Amino acid sequence: MEGRKNVGWGFLFLGLFMAIGFFLGYMHDIAPGKAQWIAQYASGTHFETRVAHAHGALFGLINVVAGLALLNLPIAAAEARWISWLALAGLLMPLGVLLHVLFGVPPALVLLGGAAMIVATLWLSWAAFRLRSAARP
Repeated sequence: MEGRKNVGWGFLFLGLFMAIGFFLGYMHDIAPGKAQWIAQYASGTHFETRVAHAHGALFGLINVVAGLALLNLPIAAAEARWISWLALAGLLMPLGVLLHVLFGVPPALVLLGGAAMIVATLWLSWAAFRLRSAARP
Protein backbone atom coordinates (compact mmCIF):
# COMPACT_ATOMS: atom_id res chain seq x y z
CA MET A 1 0.00 0.00 0.00
CA GLU A 2 2.74 2.41 -0.92
CA GLY A 3 1.42 5.90 -1.47
CA ARG A 4 -0.70 6.51 1.63
CA LYS A 5 2.13 8.40 3.35
CA ASN A 6 2.57 10.54 0.25
CA VAL A 7 -1.11 11.49 0.19
CA GLY A 8 -1.14 12.36 3.90
CA TRP A 9 2.13 14.29 3.99
CA GLY A 10 1.34 15.87 0.64
CA PHE A 11 -1.93 17.34 1.87
CA LEU A 12 -0.25 18.47 5.10
CA PHE A 13 2.49 20.30 3.20
CA LEU A 14 -0.05 21.72 0.77
CA GLY A 15 -2.07 23.15 3.65
CA LEU A 16 0.93 24.52 5.56
CA PHE A 17 2.48 26.18 2.56
CA MET A 18 -0.90 27.58 1.50
CA ALA A 19 -1.00 29.19 4.97
CA ILE A 20 2.37 30.77 4.21
CA GLY A 21 0.69 32.19 1.10
CA PHE A 22 -1.91 33.86 3.32
CA PHE A 23 0.93 35.33 5.38
CA LEU A 24 2.54 36.66 2.20
CA GLY A 25 -0.77 38.17 1.13
CA TYR A 26 -1.19 39.81 4.53
CA MET A 27 2.33 41.27 4.39
CA HIS A 28 1.74 42.56 0.86
CA ASP A 29 -1.73 44.03 1.28
CA ILE A 30 -2.61 44.71 4.92
CA ALA A 31 0.40 44.74 7.26
CA PRO A 32 1.88 47.95 8.61
CA GLY A 33 5.02 48.64 6.60
CA LYS A 34 3.64 46.93 3.52
CA ALA A 35 5.40 49.47 1.28
CA GLN A 36 8.78 48.28 2.55
CA TRP A 37 7.71 44.66 2.08
CA ILE A 38 6.68 45.37 -1.51
CA ALA A 39 9.96 47.24 -2.18
CA GLN A 40 11.88 44.08 -1.19
CA TYR A 41 9.72 41.86 -3.40
CA ALA A 42 12.54 40.28 -5.42
CA SER A 43 15.27 39.95 -2.82
CA GLY A 44 16.30 38.36 0.44
CA THR A 45 13.88 36.86 2.94
CA HIS A 46 10.81 37.93 1.01
CA PHE A 47 11.93 36.21 -2.19
CA GLU A 48 13.01 33.04 -0.38
CA THR A 49 9.72 32.85 1.51
CA ARG A 50 7.86 33.04 -1.81
CA VAL A 51 10.11 30.27 -3.18
CA ALA A 52 9.30 28.10 -0.14
CA HIS A 53 5.56 28.84 -0.50
CA ALA A 54 5.45 27.97 -4.20
CA HIS A 55 7.60 24.84 -3.97
CA GLY A 56 6.04 23.61 -0.73
CA ALA A 57 2.55 23.71 -2.19
CA LEU A 58 3.72 22.23 -5.50
CA PHE A 59 5.76 19.44 -3.89
CA GLY A 60 2.87 18.67 -1.55
CA LEU A 61 0.56 18.35 -4.54
CA ILE A 62 3.10 16.20 -6.39
CA ASN A 63 3.19 13.87 -3.36
CA VAL A 64 -0.61 13.60 -3.37
CA VAL A 65 -0.62 12.73 -7.08
CA ALA A 66 2.31 10.33 -6.75
CA GLY A 67 0.67 8.66 -3.77
CA LEU A 68 -2.61 8.19 -5.61
CA ALA A 69 -0.76 6.83 -8.63
CA LEU A 70 1.19 4.38 -6.46
CA LEU A 71 -2.02 3.24 -4.78
CA ASN A 72 -3.77 2.63 -8.10
CA LEU A 73 -1.13 1.50 -10.59
CA PRO A 74 0.26 -2.03 -10.60
CA ILE A 75 3.86 -1.01 -9.87
CA ALA A 76 6.12 -3.57 -8.16
CA ALA A 77 6.22 -3.12 -4.38
CA ALA A 78 9.98 -2.50 -4.11
CA GLU A 79 9.93 0.04 -6.92
CA ALA A 80 6.85 1.77 -5.47
CA ARG A 81 8.55 1.96 -2.06
CA TRP A 82 11.59 3.71 -3.55
CA ILE A 83 9.45 6.15 -5.52
CA SER A 84 7.35 6.88 -2.44
CA TRP A 85 10.33 7.58 -0.19
CA LEU A 86 12.07 9.70 -2.83
CA ALA A 87 8.93 11.82 -3.28
CA LEU A 88 8.69 12.25 0.49
CA ALA A 89 12.38 13.20 0.60
CA GLY A 90 11.54 15.84 -2.00
CA LEU A 91 9.61 17.68 0.72
CA LEU A 92 12.99 18.53 2.23
CA MET A 93 13.45 21.13 -0.54
CA PRO A 94 10.82 23.67 0.58
CA LEU A 95 11.48 22.80 4.21
CA GLY A 96 15.17 23.54 3.59
CA VAL A 97 14.31 26.92 2.08
CA LEU A 98 12.24 27.81 5.16
CA LEU A 99 14.98 26.64 7.53
CA HIS A 100 17.43 28.78 5.57
CA VAL A 101 15.15 31.83 5.85
CA LEU A 102 14.35 31.36 9.52
CA PHE A 103 17.59 29.98 10.95
CA GLY A 104 20.30 30.40 8.31
CA VAL A 105 20.64 26.63 7.74
CA PRO A 106 22.88 25.90 4.73
CA PRO A 107 21.01 24.90 1.55
CA ALA A 108 21.99 21.20 1.56
CA LEU A 109 18.37 20.13 2.22
CA VAL A 110 17.23 22.25 -0.72
CA LEU A 111 19.55 20.46 -3.12
CA LEU A 112 18.89 17.00 -1.66
CA GLY A 113 15.11 17.47 -1.70
CA GLY A 114 15.06 18.92 -5.19
CA ALA A 115 17.16 16.07 -6.58
CA ALA A 116 15.00 13.47 -4.79
CA MET A 117 11.79 14.95 -6.21
CA ILE A 118 13.19 15.00 -9.73
CA VAL A 119 14.27 11.35 -9.47
CA ALA A 120 10.92 10.29 -7.95
CA THR A 121 8.92 12.06 -10.64
CA LEU A 122 10.97 10.69 -13.52
CA TRP A 123 11.01 7.18 -12.03
CA LEU A 124 7.23 7.21 -11.57
CA SER A 125 6.73 8.36 -15.15
CA TRP A 126 9.07 5.60 -16.38
CA ALA A 127 7.17 3.01 -14.31
CA ALA A 128 3.85 4.23 -15.72
CA PHE A 129 5.11 4.10 -19.32
CA ARG A 130 6.22 0.49 -18.79
CA LEU A 131 2.75 -0.67 -17.74
CA ARG A 132 0.92 -2.85 -20.23
CA SER A 133 -2.67 -2.14 -21.09
CA ALA A 134 -5.09 -4.66 -19.64
CA ALA A 135 -6.92 -6.72 -22.23
CA ARG A 136 -10.34 -5.26 -22.91
CA PRO A 137 -13.35 -7.50 -23.52
